[in-house]
Amino acid sequence: MLAGGCDGKLQDKVATAKADAGRRALAAAEGRIECSPPGAAGFAFVCGIDRTQTQDGLYLTLRHPDGGFRRLLVTRDGRGVVAADGAEKAQVTPLASDLIEVALGGARYRLPATVRHWKEPKAT
Repeated sequence: MLAGGCDGKLQDKVATAKADAGRRALAAAEGRIECSPPGAAGFAFVCGIDRTQTQDGLYLTLRHPDGGFRRLLVTRDGRGVVAADGAEKAQVTPLASDLIEVALGGARYRLPATVRHWKEPKAT
């Protein structure tokens, strides 16, 4: 019998191709966050992020593909982030235990974060 030494499992080429594509996309997006700049139809990994630690705290500079940017200050009081310049209020919405969405100036950003007291939404 030819198959005697096999474990009987066949390679799933579709799953392997999808996993490879996901790894390539993640590598291409390294240093980028998922965002929806003003006027964009949806979210994509097209915004850059720079982190700067100062005596006042950690500042995030979120860079749009068109050259525009927003600065956020990471808070330690559970709010997540606030607009660093204070001109507009950043609206923070928890999406998961490790993800927040920040809306500011017509743009939306999805940022990794630790959400305190996160509760999974109830299924309806």
